[in-house]
Amino acid sequence: MDVNAAAAAACAIAGLGVGLTASIAFRWSEREQARDRKGRSGGPELEQEPALPPGVDTVLSVLRSCAIVLGEGDEVVKASSAAYAMGLVRGGKVAVDQMLSLARSTRRDGEIRQIELELTRPGASARTAEPLAVSVRVAPLGSRLVLVLVEDRTERRRIEAIRRDFVANVSHELKTPVGALSLLSEAVADASDDPEAVQRFAGRMQVEATRLASLVQEIIDLSRVQDDQLKVDPEPVAVDELIAEAIDRCRQTAAAKQIVIAAGGTTDLYLVGNRGQLAAALGNLVENAVNYSPPRTRVAIATRRISSAAALGEADGELIEISVTDQGIGISEKDRERIFERFYRVDPARSRLTGGTGLGLSIVKHVAASHRGTVSVWSVEGQGSTFTLRLPAGQAPAGGPETHAATTLPAPEARS
Repeated sequence: MDVNAAAAAACAIAGLGVGLTASIAFRWSEREQARDRKGRSGGPELEQEPALPPGVDTVLSVLRSCAIVLGEGDEVVKASSAAYAMGLVRGGKVAVDQMLSLARSTRRDGEIRQIELELTRPGASARTAEPLAVSVRVAPLGSRLVLVLVEDRTERRRIEAIRRDFVANVSHELKTPVGALSLLSEAVADASDDPEAVQRFAGRMQVEATRLASLVQEIIDLSRVQDDQLKVDPEPVAVDELIAEAIDRCRQTAAAKQIVIAAGGTTDLYLVGNRGQLAAALGNLVENAVNYSPPRTRVAIATRRISSAAALGEADGELIEISVTDQGIGISEKDRERIFERFYRVDPARSRLTGGTGLGLSIVKHVAASHRGTVSVWSVEGQGSTFTLRLPAGQAPAGGPETHAATTLPAPEARS
């Protein structure tokens, strides 16, 4: 009996020891798992992360700006995905020293601060890449947290720079013919008793007035197409008609310089879009080719139908390719990068002689974009240039091409 009692007591003590050991092991396991979870989330292992005030998380998720919430130790408590994409947060820390310094100052005195910064784009070279222009606003969030809001203003700054340049260039371009007209009118008044001088000055006034009217019209045309979208319902447009209109537009200039304008390629092609914009784009290309070509040379206009897969890498669809080739002065590689900018001229002196405004190719670029197409240039200095428009193909209107037989282009040798 005593032996049995002793055995029972021993078993009870052993069972108690096993229970205590299991309980300790379970508690230790829980602690280790919690520590692992905090370590994986980037938070501190021993201190609990500060909680966001109620509703803040929801507000941050709908903000357009990048949002970063910093804790007392400058650790990132919350950050939007855009903050990571812009390279503002790395390894659970703010990667921009100026932003971190601003946050620390706000944490000390509770004052809201704002600063404009230029940052290097993630993965880009600091010397060659366009900087990322941002506006940073820092404010206290409760007693322990700091909120950092970052707004990307790169595109807005670029548009503002373009607008400033545009206004400056327009002012300069308008000033030239207006000033010339003012001087010529004074000359006419002073030479009232000299009929030959009056006639000569009047002729110059007509030239400057034509240049002024052309500049104003091209500014109007550019304002209509620069939104990159069609403003009216698209319609079928015959390519043959556009070419005939472009040739007629510069026929007198070409004849004076003995330049032959020849057209060839596929006929009875159609585009879909705004006929006036398309005519202006092709007319500008042909007019530039004539103006920048020496006398007794040739300007060629070629058309063909190609697949969009070959030209743009798209899966299906067809494009109409219209190329205008001249034997002119050509364009340097440096100038080719800027040739489609507003008011940019390869040869300013020649542009003054020909009355060019520097807006023609910019209009071509916007018309191509608004019609879901492209424009490109190939050129060799001293040999000539080829400008190529690629636009989505359209369908002939009801009745077929025969309804437009009267507008079919004549043979190339007849068009000069």
